[in-house]
Amino acid sequence: MADKTFRLEVVSPDSELYSGDATFLVAQTTVGELGILASHAPMLAELAPGGCVVVTESGGNRTAFAVQGGFLSVTGESVTVLAEHAQFASDIDVAAERSVLESADEGSAEFLRAKSRVRAAEAVG
Repeated sequence: MADKTFRLEVVSPDSELYSGDATFLVAQTTVGELGILASHAPMLAELAPGGCVVVTESGGNRTAFAVQGGFLSVTGESVTVLAEHAQFASDIDVAAERSVLESADEGSAEFLRAKSRVRAAEAVG
């Protein structure tokens, strides 16, 4: 039996990073980590500072995005990640970001960006 899918869009103000079908999404929000499957009840959630979004695509591949700020919008048929800034996990230099985590003040914008990037890379690494 094939898994049910939903349409997923990951966008930021300057680009559309991802558009495709997914079977599962995990997002870190200000109210906790949320898992989304097809036909999820409609909702809107604020993405957590320093968080990431992990996607299981319809073909079974997993991909992740470091996201800083924004919202997760869920309808019965689709999910949209509206991020202030987003980056593919595969484009992240994990060693450099870990160095930033060690030197930046905890809770600073620089620290949260690095934390988001490390989380995304580790989620699929």
